[in-house]
Amino acid sequence: MKIHCDAAARRGFRPAQTVFALLLTAAFAATAAHAQTASGESSAGEAKGSTEITQTIFLKNLTQQNEVNDVQTDLRNMLGGHTKIYMVAKEGAISIHGTPEDIRLAQELISELDRPRKSYRLIYTLTDTDGGAQARTQTLAAVLASGERAILKQGSKVPIITGTYDSDNSKANTQVQYLDVGLTIDATVEGHGDDLSLHSKVEQSSLAEEKSGAGPQDPVLRQSVLEITTTITPGKPLIIGKIDILGTTHKQEISVIAEPVK
Repeated sequence: MKIHCDAAARRGFRPAQTVFALLLTAAFAATAAHAQTASGESSAGEAKGSTEITQTIFLKNLTQQNEVNDVQTDLRNMLGGHTKIYMVAKEGAISIHGTPEDIRLAQELISELDRPRKSYRLIYTLTDTDGGAQARTQTLAAVLASGERAILKQGSKVPIITGTYDSDNSKANTQVQYLDVGLTIDATVEGHGDDLSLHSKVEQSSLAEEKSGAGPQDPVLRQSVLEITTTITPGKPLIIGKIDILGTTHKQEISVIAEPVK
């Protein structure tokens, strides 16, 4: 009887061993599959990272420091923080490290921003009137590109003694400084298209007959200044202001026209 019981026990134990072996095998298989998946994801991540490249793009038209800074800021805002952007201001170059798609987008943005600047011929006309009648007309012109500055001068350099002066001593130490007297126009044009921003400073100066009293060589300088920033349409003349010429009965009307240079 005992022998039959042991045999029956052994027969009942074998199915249990089989079930345990199957469960253990399934557990090992699941662990291996998870490890393979993790390894595959890691390899994919490494492969994705390995596709990043570095490209240096040289600017052709934008040369000012603020212009290059604006391009760099635009790239950082558009491409996001995952892309590395470095600027070499002295070389006018921008180096970019990112995916090929990032590089392609950066090249498109730079091609849109790095356009040739248009040039304009600024013609200032100053018309003097006396009692409503036209007395004389002055015209000064300069060619400059958008973002550039031009200074026009017409007049004389007057010597001003700034050191010691002694008319009785030929060895007196004298220092002379020359002062610009006449017409000076300081102009800066910015923008593109039909509406340009024009900053103008028109300065008229002349010597008065009376002296200052500080010394026999110290003159009195009369000066009239008009400084204004306006919006101007290329090809259309614009009156930017009128000033009185000190020491005279003359009035002066100042107009300007910006002609595109082809």
